[in-house]
Amino acid sequence: MTLSSKVVLVTRAQAAAATRRTLIRAASELLDEGGPDAVTLRAVGASAGVSRGAPYGHFTNKEHLLTELAIGTWNSLADEVEALRGDPGFEPGARLERALLALIDVARRTPHRYALMFSTSAGTPVAAEAASRLENEFLALVADIVGEPDARRYGALLMSSAHGIAGMELSGHLAKDGWHVGVEQLVTMLIDGIRPGA
Repeated sequence: MTLSSKVVLVTRAQAAAATRRTLIRAASELLDEGGPDAVTLRAVGASAGVSRGAPYGHFTNKEHLLTELAIGTWNSLADEVEALRGDPGFEPGARLERALLALIDVARRTPHRYALMFSTSAGTPVAAEAASRLENEFLALVADIVGEPDARRYGALLMSSAHGIAGMELSGHLAKDGWHVGVEQLVTMLIDGIRPGA
């Protein structure tokens, strides 16, 4: 293989990766604007400004593309929680509170992507791996408060509670004037409830 053929291979690989990123970005925008029904491979290709067949070269079908969007959202949230874990500016309870609020914020900012995260089958290996990454980062924050032996059960309680809070807020059933409590207060109450001696 000559140097020029190596450069062409690298360039093709880079171009393919750039096209894939552009397609995922276009799909994210379509999802955010119109939900899963708005995301078709044809619409994604048109929105990305690529050839009609380009999306089919990167994704086997719509479900494959939607799974990639869910994985991207899980990974982005895991990156955020990982950064919180390493932030010495907050005590453990504050880090955990910020992590739960980050999850709820995904639902607030991008409700369709949030729903997609939890509707993608946990039996899909790459999706399960991305979800597990977030889970592990989150459990480390929980363990900082309750200890390693109790982290899983309290982590499940916190994660499912945050998911319920997000769902109630999105549907309008958590109106502050009805319950006299806001999302941030509920999250604080959850963290306070798991602290040793609570």
